[in-house]
Amino acid sequence: MLDSVTEAPTGAPGMGVSAEAYRLATRHSARVRVLKIALPVIALVIAAIFAVVSIIRTYIPSDLSVESATIEDGKIVMRYPAIAGRNNDGISYSMKAERALQDMKQPDVITLENITAKMPVNEKTVAEVVAEKGVYDRGKNLLDMLAPFTITLNTGLEAAFRSAHLDINGGSMSTEKPVSIHSSAASIVAQSLRMTDKGRVVVFEGKVVVDVDPVAIRNREK
Repeated sequence: MLDSVTEAPTGAPGMGVSAEAYRLATRHSARVRVLKIALPVIALVIAAIFAVVSIIRTYIPSDLSVESATIEDGKIVMRYPAIAGRNNDGISYSMKAERALQDMKQPDVITLENITAKMPVNEKTVAEVVAEKGVYDRGKNLLDMLAPFTITLNTGLEAAFRSAHLDINGGSMSTEKPVSIHSSAASIVAQSLRMTDKGRVVVFEGKVVVDVDPVAIRNREK
């Protein structure tokens, strides 16, 4: 999902490398070690988001089971819509919401409220997404998360967003509001985020704070 980080060569003082160059190289090496811990964390979060979108794109609204449906203000209002099944690997997924609204004049636009979804990211990782509101445009293949949402993995990783815009065809995601990603090994907090090239390029902007457990770095170096 994310491109790998290549570690730059380092030297040592007294071997043709100045003290300043050695200091910069050492700092760069430390930064690379930090990224090797943090980037897999980001990759799992991105994969979880696209897993949710894949379910929405494939099944809404044709395969929804609903408790009731009414027409209100020109919209089809589905109460307690739900989807459940298994993917090609036999791993269960599910998604339910309090309401799904479909505009009769714009049938490709689906609004989901109070969403809870569980789906596999890979064979061992399952993601749970809890969101207040999402609007999916099937025609343009865009998803707007208009309110705070969280992504929690069974590995202990948790990401909190206040909003996000996803362009599925373009493979991009962005948010201008703070993002917080935490795992047992690392945490990243930023004021905004931009992702392009289907998650291969991720840019954290504004005031960015990265914390990595030293134990995780030592284990990575073994």
